[in-house]
Amino acid sequence: MPRDLDARVFVFACRIVDLFELLYPQGGAARAVGYQLLDCGTSVGANYEEAGAGQSKADFIARLAIARKESREALFWLRLIHAKGFLPPASLLPDISEARQLTAILRAIIVKARSSPRRG
Repeated sequence: MPRDLDARVFVFACRIVDLFELLYPQGGAARAVGYQLLDCGTSVGANYEEAGAGQSKADFIARLAIARKESREALFWLRLIHAKGFLPPASLLPDISEARQLTAILRAIIVKARSSPRRG
C-alpha cells in the first residue's frame, strides 16, 4: 500500500471497486452487500478529497469525520463479506487491515485539527 494518504484512499477505492466486481455476479445477498461496500468504500476518498478544499476549519473537520464514518462502515461490510464467505479471506484481509488503518489515521487527523488553532 502507498504511504501517502492521498494515494492510499484512492487505491482503497480502486480495490473496493474490484471487490464489488467479484461480488456482483454472485447475485442475492452478495450483490446487495457489494452495493453497500461500493458506496461507503469509495466515499472515503471522495470525502477526504473534499476536506482538502474545506471552506473553513469546521468544514474540513466535518468532511474528515464523514470519511472516517465511511471507513468504519466499509470495515463492517468487509467483515461481513469475510464472515459469510462471499469471497476468499486472502482477497479481503488486506482491505480489512487498510480500512482499520484509514479509520485510525483519519481519527488522528480530526483530533489534531480540532486541537489546532490554525486553518480557519
